[in-house]
Amino acid sequence: MICLDRREMAVDVESYSSADIDNGVYAYVNAPDFELILVAYQFSDEEKPRSFMPRRFATRPGVLTAAGIDGEQLALVDPEIDPLDGDEDAFLAALTDPAIIKTAYNANFERTTLAAHYGVECDPDQWRCTAVLAATVGLPRSLADVGDAIGLLEDEKKLRTGKALIQYFCKPVAATKSNGGRTRNFPRHDPAKWRLFCEYNLQDVVTEQAIRARLRKFTPGASEQRLWSVDQIICDRGIRIDRPFVEKIVEYDEKRQEALKEEARALTGLDNPNSLPQLKQWLIRNGASAVGTNLTKASVDAALSVSLYPPRVRRVLEIRRALGKTSTKKYTAMLSSACPDDRVRGMLQFYGANRTGRWSGKVVQLQNLPQNHIPDLDVARSLVAAGNFDDLALLYGEPAPILSELVRTAFIPSEGCRFVVTDFSAIEARVTAWLADEAWRLDVFNNGGDIYCASASRMFRVPVEKHGRNAHLRQQGKVAELALGYGGGVGAIRSMDKGGVIPDAEIKPIIDQWREASPNITALWKKLERAAKTAIIEKRPVKLRHNVAYYFKDGILFARLPSGRAIAYWGARVCEGAYGDEVQYYGVDQETHTWGTLKTYGGKLTENLVQATARDCLAAKLIEATDRGYNVVAHVHDEMIVDVPRTDTDAARDIDAMMAEPIEWAPGLPLKGGTYECDYYMKD
Repeated sequence: MICLDRREMAVDVESYSSADIDNGVYAYVNAPDFELILVAYQFSDEEKPRSFMPRRFATRPGVLTAAGIDGEQLALVDPEIDPLDGDEDAFLAALTDPAIIKTAYNANFERTTLAAHYGVECDPDQWRCTAVLAATVGLPRSLADVGDAIGLLEDEKKLRTGKALIQYFCKPVAATKSNGGRTRNFPRHDPAKWRLFCEYNLQDVVTEQAIRARLRKFTPGASEQRLWSVDQIICDRGIRIDRPFVEKIVEYDEKRQEALKEEARALTGLDNPNSLPQLKQWLIRNGASAVGTNLTKASVDAALSVSLYPPRVRRVLEIRRALGKTSTKKYTAMLSSACPDDRVRGMLQFYGANRTGRWSGKVVQLQNLPQNHIPDLDVARSLVAAGNFDDLALLYGEPAPILSELVRTAFIPSEGCRFVVTDFSAIEARVTAWLADEAWRLDVFNNGGDIYCASASRMFRVPVEKHGRNAHLRQQGKVAELALGYGGGVGAIRSMDKGGVIPDAEIKPIIDQWREASPNITALWKKLERAAKTAIIEKRPVKLRHNVAYYFKDGILFARLPSGRAIAYWGARVCEGAYGDEVQYYGVDQETHTWGTLKTYGGKLTENLVQATARDCLAAKLIEATDRGYNVVAHVHDEMIVDVPRTDTDAARDIDAMMAEPIEWAPGLPLKGGTYECDYYMKD
């Protein structure tokens, strides 16, 4: 039994829907056949979980026989636990009782499915998400993976049988002669599997509670809970899509893709010109071995940027690029995930980035939308809206890249509204300068200067003006600014220098010049690494300026941020590495997405600290915007999109001013907003 100041109820549900959950839980619950089929719950003052079949499901004809399932009682391996001893009425009373806290693993799913099934409001203020709690201490988001990472006992772990059981009971099945032509499995179709499913449902509550008990002492503060509630409100609200616009693109793209494939077949003689091995061999045979041996997007773009190949080969490469445009797939994702009111919901994953706490994207990925470079965006969009793709091709050439750039514009305001889009200007550079106390940089920001010009001027010791003296040096200053703030070197410059403005021979001198011009930032890298190592080795807190501190608790290295929130490095230790002692910890690798040993250093610690602080700045403004009554419909990186009635003519000015207002926990941090209005989402 857990002793708490406030009664809690842990919840886990199992559900059925013909909609694919990959399209998001909001589209999932809007399917006409959606329903809950099992609910397990446990109160904090009770020893064991209980479960029930919701009446709406259990009383449906054909779900059970009159005597239960084939006349047998449902019982688990443990005869002391009856899997169906729950009380639906008592559960519903607790579900809507504001005095009872509801907890779940990935609570957005439980909140949304319960609200849809029962037609009740599930106020996010009354919910706590255990997956978020795990993520805040650097653990993976998967329930099973967290159990393994923290060493749960076998009887506390998630059952591994769940995936097959979910496939059997929670999704449509193909009609066959052997199953009598049915398209759905009910408990009566396999009583043994149903018993296992009941056990699986109950065990998820056991596992969630075991994880919560282990991590409860790390529960984030009230401000983070308030932010999660705001996040849920934004996810529930969603953002509207221009459905006719999107449908025209999807219909056109399907026809265009087939036409391109047919053209490629005629040009190459290949059965499947979309096959990578076949196309590579064809290119090599036709004198394009350089691109044929390494047929990547970058190599295709590079080959088309020069006139090395004959027209037939160039056209094949153009077709390859057009067929490889994955951004048009986002339009299909929009249609698949949109609710009946044409709004896409649930695109934000709270605490999606373990180390910084930034959001990640899901459903329709907002984080990697192509930018708008078309000078006459309105014209291109109006042609698509009218279904005039022939004129679009005449004006712009191959439509695929244009359709890719128009993805943002498929998001539109609500009726009678416009978008106010706002973001922080150069937020990471500002936060870095503030944390490092780099005075000249702070002066540039406070005086409204151009940091790229100022940096180049410091580096090259000459005046640099954006459209005046030594303007050519500004781009080098920009590349250096974007590449070097977190201890980057030659590789970082080359990766950032897409336009090739810095010759190879000048990279090392520019790195040295940038670091010489920013001594406090370079010193910050070393300070943070020393502080982290000291906290781990000596098991004591190390305090730095701006409320930053590193401390070691229960095998976890924490970095306290200026906001008071802490980011975590699970299982941190100091080990001997290739270049001396290094900090290692356990985490999810961003490339392989597997749990394992990672390492960090001063520059990376700085990046985590800066990006986490920038996230907290946006978090403060999201809460403030919500408290002021603004309807935030989405946010991307350091930008938020607000749905504003056209009658509110002062909104853009007021929101822009709000973005620049000081944040209580960040005195001296120079903030500046960049705000504009639009009739569809775009990048200004």
